Amino acid sequence: MEALYGFLQEVSNVVWGPIMLVLLVGTGLYLTVSLRFFSFRNWVRAYKCLWEGRKHQSEHGEVSPWNALMTALAADIGTGNIVGVATAIALGGPGALFWMWVTALVGMMTKFSEVLLSVHFREKTPAGNWVGGAMYFIKNGLGKNYIWLATSFAVFGMIACFGIGAMVQANSISVNLAKTVHVPEWGTALGLLFFAGIVLVGGVKRVGAVAGKLVPFMAVIYIVMCLIIIFMNIDRVPFVFWWVVSDAFTPTAAQGGFVGASVMMAIRMGMARGVFSNEAGLGSAPMAHAASTAESPLVQASIGMLDVFIDTIIVCSMTGFVILVSLDPAGQPLWSSGMGGGVLTAAAFQYNLPGFGEYGVTFCLTLFAFTTALGWCVYGERCVIYLFGDKAQKPFRVIYVCAVALGAVLALDLVWLLADIGNALMAFPNIIGIILLSPVLFKIVREEVKKDPRFVL
Repeated sequence: MEALYGFLQEVSNVVWGPIMLVLLVGTGLYLTVSLRFFSFRNWVRAYKCLWEGRKHQSEHGEVSPWNALMTALAADIGTGNIVGVATAIALGGPGALFWMWVTALVGMMTKFSEVLLSVHFREKTPAGNWVGGAMYFIKNGLGKNYIWLATSFAVFGMIACFGIGAMVQANSISVNLAKTVHVPEWGTALGLLFFAGIVLVGGVKRVGAVAGKLVPFMAVIYIVMCLIIIFMNIDRVPFVFWWVVSDAFTPTAAQGGFVGASVMMAIRMGMARGVFSNEAGLGSAPMAHAASTAESPLVQASIGMLDVFIDTIIVCSMTGFVILVSLDPAGQPLWSSGMGGGVLTAAAFQYNLPGFGEYGVTFCLTLFAFTTALGWCVYGERCVIYLFGDKAQKPFRVIYVCAVALGAVLALDLVWLLADIGNALMAFPNIIGIILLSPVLFKIVREEVKKDPRFVL
């Protein structure tokens, strides 16, 4: 078992290594330039479309454009926004946050592109499910010679959903509730079995409805908590902002428990954690957006790119600034104490909001992880429908809910590694499909912009 774990760790390091990061960020940059910085020029218009998308806009699809985005955000905003940001800073220094921003800004166009292709090439199954994603735009856009590539994406997505979507999220909830409020693991497992069951049995429509209400609620609570701490330390904010920018281009010296970090380490940690958090290029979120009733693929793609901005530029930045403005009881920067991951984030909240901060983080982490499990069920379900047809939909939901409950009571180091690898491997078919279909993508965008005066190209 130890040898297997070591082997999988090496595989994970390779698939999440520099080649992957260059591929993801490079694709985002290529799309951003080729589409004349569409994401920056139409950012405000995208928010207007989101607000208008609170109701169904056409008879095609299952959920409103708003609920489609909230389902994707439910899966995106998770433990990575709390734990992943802290890990990036603890290993890469403050400059890692800057590279998270860079990854997000170019990743917006990657998300835009994969969502547009997913909606354009989606299908309606005999059972009435509107399904899309990389497997469908590869199959329908590139033809039968690439079906193997589409199938590989669906297989990797199915593997990832049980790990990163179900069991790992449940385990994060269980560990945090046991530590903070002493809820036994079996109690968490039963609670998750009940709540996940009543939501997921209703399929994508119920997940979308729940996400449409729960995601804004949990995001606002977390952001308000972060803003309170930031305003408590407002005198340190300009210094911290300069710190983030300057350390992105210069090595960070060792201090306290921090061993120091090179510029390359800051880049790698920032980009890796950024991609892991917002999932731009991994091909997961488009499976939720493909069920949208938006009036056109361009409208939903414009809404879809906002989840990268909301997830990373807003929510991850909140976590990063809370950590960087915080001081330990001795008056030293908390981020350089040697703590990492969720421990570092929890300490930042506890030091600034004693008696409440730790519980606040636990509450937010529980909601983040729970909604991530809901969102990933939609992704896994779409992969299963592609592989086995509509008949596999209901059995999959039952198995998935059981996996959520099981994750709350198991040690998951091996499961986490398998999920991490499956998540990364989803990106390769997705990015290959986007690049090969980029001429089609550019043509669709040009034609849609001509028909919709709200957008410019």
